[in-house]
Amino acid sequence: MSGGYRVPLKFRLSRPFLRAVFRGIFHLLAQVKITGTENVPLSKPYVAAMNHVSIYDPPFAAAFWSEPLEIIGAADVFDKPVQGQLLRAYGVIPVHRGEYDRALFQRIIAVLAAGYPLLMAPEGGRSHVPAMRRALPGIAYIVEQTKAPVVPAAMVGTTEDFWQRARRGERPSLELRIGKPITLPEITARGKEKHAARQANADLVMRHLAGLLPEEYRGVYADSAIFPT
Repeated sequence: MSGGYRVPLKFRLSRPFLRAVFRGIFHLLAQVKITGTENVPLSKPYVAAMNHVSIYDPPFAAAFWSEPLEIIGAADVFDKPVQGQLLRAYGVIPVHRGEYDRALFQRIIAVLAAGYPLLMAPEGGRSHVPAMRRALPGIAYIVEQTKAPVVPAAMVGTTEDFWQRARRGERPSLELRIGKPITLPEITARGKEKHAARQANADLVMRHLAGLLPEEYRGVYADSAIFPT
């Protein structure tokens, strides 16, 4: 890897262990199905964009992805006893939801410029229900600055009742469906038109995600889903 960012040694050591532990936990508690791993552009920078239903999405994606991912996560979760310790141990990058954070964007851009893949949720937080909400334009800004492709990461089954169902021994189904990389259209507009173009690009990512998801997960993108060919 090159560029101004490098994964600290402590995270290079902790991540394989944490990923293995969570793979074991998910296999124990659920019926796991992973498809589309051939679509991951290994050892290259890209943004893995996921739908975000619950707290189970990031560890599920991180555990079963083909390579370690840099991850951004809500800063308020870092204050929670167990979750916060796990996020710190993995090296999750904290983001303050609803705030414009120039330093955060600079760090994300540095991650991608250095050649690392990044996992993020374009919705900006958990929906708490399967149906997707409209994306925020942040992912489009990141891609605009880095020219990185976007890899859709569709999560199915990671609903908020997953733990309760797993404790009852139901072994619910969990799926990670990985789509083909997307190259977003270049943005040349200015002013309000630039913001609209970024929103359109963010929506384009979600439309591809919607095409990988069951109907009840598509939410506001139900009528505009782009299905894989």
